[in-house]
Amino acid sequence: MIYFKVSAMTQPIMPPDQAAAAAAGRIDARDAARLAALFERFAWFRSLDAEHRAWVLDTSHAQSWAAGATVAAREAPSAYWLGVSSGLVKLAIFNASGRGCTFSGVPHGGWFGEGSVIKREPRKYDVIALQPSLVMAVPADTFHRLMDSSLPFNRFVIHQLNNRMGEFIGLIQNSRLLDVDARIAQALAQMFNPDLYPETGRALEISQEEIGMLAGASRQRVNQALQTLERAGLVTLAYNRVDVVNLDALRAFGRDQI
Repeated sequence: MIYFKVSAMTQPIMPPDQAAAAAAGRIDARDAARLAALFERFAWFRSLDAEHRAWVLDTSHAQSWAAGATVAAREAPSAYWLGVSSGLVKLAIFNASGRGCTFSGVPHGGWFGEGSVIKREPRKYDVIALQPSLVMAVPADTFHRLMDSSLPFNRFVIHQLNNRMGEFIGLIQNSRLLDVDARIAQALAQMFNPDLYPETGRALEISQEEIGMLAGASRQRVNQALQTLERAGLVTLAYNRVDVVNLDALRAFGRDQI
């Protein structure tokens, strides 16, 4: 697994002023037009029948989260299927001493958590916003209702689960067999998976510190790896931004170590 040192995290108790800010950042059925516009960006939603789209819009919401906020806590009930409308979140676990293991970074356009929602079990990881993020939330009951009623939704979920399994197998393989440069290349390439993250273009708005959180490396070590990738002609670098020049070569970088 990928390990890195962080400060210990517990489930937060939100002060009243933060709770008020969270409420202000919520978009739900009371703002139907705005909520519909957010969901219309997602192909799975557009594939639904009108009746099924109405179920989603009547029960779901979007919530703004600040960088560093815990969007959903480990061991809490999986009450929602989650998607990232804007920003970037990571899926991670932390032990009592603060050591952490990051499973995945989810950029805008990605949905996750369907496994725990299907089984109605506690979430297996913390969901933490790495950037200011707008997160979509579909209630578990609505998710199951769609599974029972919508063939297009079932196809999407099966496709999603299959791709997620491949992503996690690759993560374990990379963390155990690749050096740091290759691991960072693969962490970047993972976020350009068109099946899981269809809205990611060739430019990724992400800091070196955020890449380090995903790849289990220090910011200084990430900087060295990115310079290596840039010299190889795979990426170009700007402040808090990585532009992929050759995605196929980025995906292949370090694979000879396996």
